[in-house]
Order: sequence, then C-alpha cells, then structure tokens
Amino acid sequence: MPLPAKAFQRWLHGIAPQASTADICRISGVKRTTLAQQLVRGKVAESTVVSISRAFNINPVAALATFENYSELAASPVLPSAAELVSQIATMDLLKAVIARSAGAAGRGGTDAPEHAPPLTPAPHATSVKNWVDAIDDGELRHRVSTATGIAPQNYSAQLTANRLTPELAIATSREAGVGLTGGLVATGMITEAEAGWPPGARQAALDALTDGELAALAGERLQALGKTLKRQEQDHEQTKTIWENLG
Repeated sequence: MPLPAKAFQRWLHGIAPQASTADICRISGVKRTTLAQQLVRGKVAESTVVSISRAFNINPVAALATFENYSELAASPVLPSAAELVSQIATMDLLKAVIARSAGAAGRGGTDAPEHAPPLTPAPHATSVKNWVDAIDDGELRHRVSTATGIAPQNYSAQLTANRLTPELAIATSREAGVGLTGGLVATGMITEAEAGWPPGARQAALDALTDGELAALAGERLQALGKTLKRQEQDHEQTKTIWENLG
C-alpha cells in the first residue's frame, strides 16, 4: 500500500531537514518527475522510501517501520526458515551445486558438499517470489491471504506467476504464514538479505545442509517448472507468429 504523502514528507524532513527535493533526488537516484507525481497524487511508493533511506545510510526496513502501514516491521526480526533460504537460491545455482557435489564425490569417493562452493547469485531470482510462497505454504496459505486482503485468488496467482508481489501483499503473506515479515520483501527484491537481517552466508549454509537426494529432487522440480514455462513461451511465440502471418 503506497505511503501517505504527508507522512512521507514528515519522515523526509526528519532525516534530511536541510535538503531540497532536488538534493534528495540527486543523492538517491529517484527521478524528480517521479517523486513530484507521487506527491501530487498523495501516495508515495515504498520503493521511493527504500531508495532514499539507502542514500542516507538508513536501513530500509527501519525506514518503512516508521510508517503506520508498516509499523509491524519495527518488531525484532524473525530469521528465515531453511525452506525460505533455499527458495531464494536460483535454479542455475542449484544445478551448479549438483555438478560440484558430483565432481567432488567422484574425486573423494564421498558425497559431502564441496569445500569451495561457487558464490550464489544474489536474491531475488527469476522465480523467487513463487518459490518463496511455495516454501511457506501449508496448503491453505493462498486462501488465507485472499481472505485477509480481499485480493482475488486469480489476481494473487497472477502476481506470483509474474514473479512479483506488492510490499503490502508480501507482508500479508508472511503474516498469514507465521514467518518473518521481511522474507517476502527479499523475495521481491524490495530489500536485500543483509537489510532484512539475514545472517551472512545463510543461503549457502541452507544449501549445504541439503542431502544429495534433497538437492537432486529440488533441482529436478525447478527444471521441470522451467521447462513448462519455456514451453508456454514457445507456444505463445508460435501463436503470435501465426497471427501476424495471417494478417499478411
């Protein structure tokens, strides 16, 4: 939910009382026209607050928590579960881990994780949002989020398919799942792992903790999902091509 412009201006005055709008935009990288339009509409995007808070060395989570809509973020952070951490590992990184373990096992005669794993791609990744929701879903999560927020199930699913969630929905999803409130913000790319308070190397540790069987099964599931997505894209491309050919 966008933030009230008046509350935003009070927050902005509190962190940079002497700075002009031009200064704020120059330092934060927010376009002046974008900020002006948001202020005129009376609704400022959460991403604007995040960009400005980073520019002034303020944790974005703490900045958002000063607004009534996101006051819940002021509570002590809850660490992500292993399933959440693994959900934020890109499919290609899972495949690299499978290969690295196989190569290491062949060389050592064992199945332990390699000593020097390749660095993981920073979150988020191409399917991070849907993977995160799947990781915390007990089978009824989507229904509870729909009931709590009023969003139609098909609209919620459409956002997941597009690998996005509004900040408000991301936090509502966390709340209904009973997990830390910042997990969805990381999955959507609103904030970083460090800003959410995730321990350094947490995703790598969660990956290393997977057994060879668990890793292989997860990589296989991701590949299957990727294959379905690519096939749909190919079909859509062919349909579009056919339409243009028929139009001459």
